[in-house]
Amino acid sequence: MPDFNCWKRWLLIVMTVALTLRVGAAAVLQFQLDKQPGRQFLIAGDATGYWTLGEQLANGKPFELYVPPRRIMRTPGFPWVLSLGMRMFGDDIIYIRLMLALVGTAACGLVFWLGKELVDPETGVIAAGVAAVSPAFVGFTPLILSETLFAATMLLSLIAVAKLLNQQNPQASRQRYLWAFLAGVLVGIATLVRPSWLLVGPGCAFLYWAVTQRNRHGLCLAAMLCFGLAVSLAPWTIRNYRLTGHIVPTTLWVGPSLYDGMNPQATGDSDMAFVERDGVYQRMSEFDADRYYRDAAWKYAAAHPARIVQLAGIKLARYWSPWPNAAQFRTWYLMIPLALFFAAIMLAAMRGGWLSRDRFWLCLLTAGPIVYFACIHALFIGSIRYRLPAEYPLLVLTAIGIRSFLPTLNKTNSHGTQDSAEPRPGESLSLS
Repeated sequence: MPDFNCWKRWLLIVMTVALTLRVGAAAVLQFQLDKQPGRQFLIAGDATGYWTLGEQLANGKPFELYVPPRRIMRTPGFPWVLSLGMRMFGDDIIYIRLMLALVGTAACGLVFWLGKELVDPETGVIAAGVAAVSPAFVGFTPLILSETLFAATMLLSLIAVAKLLNQQNPQASRQRYLWAFLAGVLVGIATLVRPSWLLVGPGCAFLYWAVTQRNRHGLCLAAMLCFGLAVSLAPWTIRNYRLTGHIVPTTLWVGPSLYDGMNPQATGDSDMAFVERDGVYQRMSEFDADRYYRDAAWKYAAAHPARIVQLAGIKLARYWSPWPNAAQFRTWYLMIPLALFFAAIMLAAMRGGWLSRDRFWLCLLTAGPIVYFACIHALFIGSIRYRLPAEYPLLVLTAIGIRSFLPTLNKTNSHGTQDSAEPRPGESLSLS
């Protein structure tokens, strides 16, 4: 059995494997697409929009899509990263895919960091190792979609929250405020990649005050986290206010997305054909169109509660699907390994969650994201695309579960504590 006490050596091996697999996936994908003239993306739609916005930014053109222009349809995080790659490498898409391979590899390293902060380095190495070889993670990394970048930015925000929680020295007040502010900033950066992460900042701030430090000092730290979030979103929000006269911290695509999930023709899958069919954007401002679709979605939900519950079940089934939802990817050589891998990591994660059930923050920062997005996408559209980024932090629980099945890697006794008198790494995150 390998000695994971030499975790630095194993981390280097894990990162090398992660990079090799992702570079290979990028090369294979591009080779396959090159054999189909005129096809640039494996999954068009969102990818086309992201690529166009990236080109707009790279060429100094307005950040907008369609006619009449929709200027606040997407947050700028992923298009900005694409534009950075275009400025460095030109518009040859293979170099952008290789850049995303680096982002995906960095995400594996961030899984290690989160595991190290919450538990110990050995757990982090195992979690990163699972992330490195995950077929879904490897396959998604070179796609021109925001999931991998969001996973990396989300992990950074969770690591900052973990660092804040680990600041137990009462003399280290300045460090606490620094980590609180940084946690808010990083939640904001992740929100600029995926807008639905916005609620996590106020949620973590409230829980920090209510659960961990319910006093004036805790309230000030919670406020500092929210302040960091506001600072990181301020430039985008100010830009949107100048365009619309309204405060819009994320996007004006929430209404159509919500209506996509709750309308008379909704199936749980995405079908945005109604946007062109209705012509709402031809006669309304972008802000008013967003409000129009929000109101229409909620009116339909109020009038058809049974159908909304049924749709929620369909969306959750799509969200928790062990293989891709699109029919084009439902082949046995994809479905079987993806299903087996997903089942294995989930079973180990459930085992890890049970062993860690007395550690509130550990469970919240690892299992919280995947539950959070499940709740959100029971209303919007269900797809494994929205689950995959949340699987990255969950792998910390998976690693805990794996260690419990491998006694030589498990430093704890049957009661879940170390045999020595030394506290477990991350013990400050426990409420017991």
